[in-house]
Amino acid sequence: MIAIETHGLTKEFNGLIAVDNLNLKIKKGELFSLLGPNGAGKTTTIKMLSCLLNPTHGKIRILEYDAVEQPYEVKKVIGVSPQETVISEFLNSWENLELIGRLHRMDKKTIKERSKELLETLGLMERAKDPVHKLSGGMKRRLSLIMALIHDPAILFLDEPTLGLDPQSRRAIWEYIRKFKGEKTILLTTHYMEEADQLSDRIGIIDEGRIVALDTPERLKERYSKKKVVLVEGENIENVKGKYTIDNNRLVIEDEDIKGIVERLSKEGVIIKSIKTEEPTLEEVFIEITGKELRE
Repeated sequence: MIAIETHGLTKEFNGLIAVDNLNLKIKKGELFSLLGPNGAGKTTTIKMLSCLLNPTHGKIRILEYDAVEQPYEVKKVIGVSPQETVISEFLNSWENLELIGRLHRMDKKTIKERSKELLETLGLMERAKDPVHKLSGGMKRRLSLIMALIHDPAILFLDEPTLGLDPQSRRAIWEYIRKFKGEKTILLTTHYMEEADQLSDRIGIIDEGRIVALDTPERLKERYSKKKVVLVEGENIENVKGKYTIDNNRLVIEDEDIKGIVERLSKEGVIIKSIKTEEPTLEEVFIEITGKELRE
């Protein structure tokens, strides 16, 4: 079953095309990551999918609903954790969650039960009665995620949910997001390549408003990157013939045949002290496709 589908989705701002003829099909229960450099169209896409912006052209279908014609029905089945932390700073966590729950017409008992469960799971219960302005940035990001989940939506839009967090907090959110894989449909944008690699079922790379690559993380790396064999602490590596790179006394060879490399280097008098294979990375894929670095 398809949970999110777009046909020819386009958004223009005063003649500038931010999203250009975007065609996507995201399956129910899939975690789909949308990667791209700043200004590529990621956030604009999420705003259109979540009914915050109307497209200039094109169609959006969220489950069985038309996002342009039935925005209120769509909003019942989606949860959004935006890039900007949109929380009432002088309310506490309980009060923020009650506010969002009431907007979704949840009854008080359900709001309280869901709030307690989510606050405990994401480690905010001890600070839940503190005004939000006293919470750390990481706590606010976790509260933003809880607010997106309070009404138990079928679809989650997570726009850079771990931006600016320390590694420990980031990984805690990763573990929580993993629990929903297969259960909820998640569209994630992120600037962290490791995050996309670890979590995604499929990845779409968007550049200048267009999808320029789309596949699983493994297939993208196979298609656009080469494995690098790095020989560490080898003696006589400076005498090796051929087009190799020597970096910090390491011989770097773009080849996957480790057995053949060892045999060849041994014949050339190289004493190999250690050898390892460096796997291709999504960052290499991203730069290969877009020619740009992914920056926060």
